[in-house]
Amino acid sequence: MAVLVTGGAGYIGSHMVWALLDAGEEVVVLDRLSTGFRWAVPDPARFYLGDVGDRDLLARIFAENAVDAVLHLAGSIVVPQSVLHPLDYYDNNSAKTGQLAAAAIQAGIRHFVFSSTAAVYGEVPDGVPVTESAVTLPNNPYGQSKLMAEQMLRDASAAHDFRYVALRYFNVAGADPAGRAGLSTEGATHLIKIACEAALGLRSGVDVYGTDYPTPDGTGIRDYIHVSDLVEAHLKALAYLRRGGQPQVANCGYGRGYSVLDVLNAVMRVERRPFEVRYAPRRAGDTASVVADATRARRLFGWTPRHDDLDHIVATALRWERQLNERKFGGLTAIHRRLAASF
Repeated sequence: MAVLVTGGAGYIGSHMVWALLDAGEEVVVLDRLSTGFRWAVPDPARFYLGDVGDRDLLARIFAENAVDAVLHLAGSIVVPQSVLHPLDYYDNNSAKTGQLAAAAIQAGIRHFVFSSTAAVYGEVPDGVPVTESAVTLPNNPYGQSKLMAEQMLRDASAAHDFRYVALRYFNVAGADPAGRAGLSTEGATHLIKIACEAALGLRSGVDVYGTDYPTPDGTGIRDYIHVSDLVEAHLKALAYLRRGGQPQVANCGYGRGYSVLDVLNAVMRVERRPFEVRYAPRRAGDTASVVADATRARRLFGWTPRHDDLDHIVATALRWERQLNERKFGGLTAIHRRLAASF
């Protein structure tokens, strides 16, 4: 049997494909390459270029491959962008998830793991790890679009022989410790990537959006989870479904938060190089603090994180950033890289 990974050419998706291959699974990837890269997909995986909302392409994929599970990682993820373009987010994250689920059900596929987000919770009490039973009140279209997709899956599961796990990601960071995959998207908004670029001289500094949040240092607090631990949670969730597990939503985080300034200081400490930090007003849709209670994932799936250390997360991200820029610019210095990027 094969596993279909949507978004498998992207950041989390490429790590997911490697993890599945390492586990001996046959892997099929569907990606439109809007933010992913064809080179990021390992050769043993079978690749299809296209959109998750293309019903004809999905029918072809399911006809050509003995798929028994879908890991749906494709989606739009930038909160401020979702505020500016909400309908695009509802289309890509909500409507297309429904179309993918419908195609899977029609093909007789019973197992579905969905990439959701902690943004479904909205504002939560400062310093209190949030559980899956917390009220879901997203304060931006990104979170709302993912919550709507979860609701579609819930209703589809009630009506069909179809089971799912929705994994609510907290802040994913870091890179494959073996150096096979990492965050490669140009203009990515992930804080640790931005800080690593600044530490390596690839950008002039880092902008901090909001210093007046009700947190110890005034900057937003997030629960950062290493991407390798996140993909392991997917493997565990898939095994749970294959054992006959019932539909679930589960948080993926470590239960401990770091502020924006904590992260910037960690990058400077690991790289041993300071960079400029600039302060700006809050961005629309951002929240003060979100930290996970991931007890359910540990208990139901047997998930045990192995990379729960901020400096380790930063070190793997820095290593990948160096490798990525060697791929792009060869042996050029940071100054030459900036000049090359300007042409």
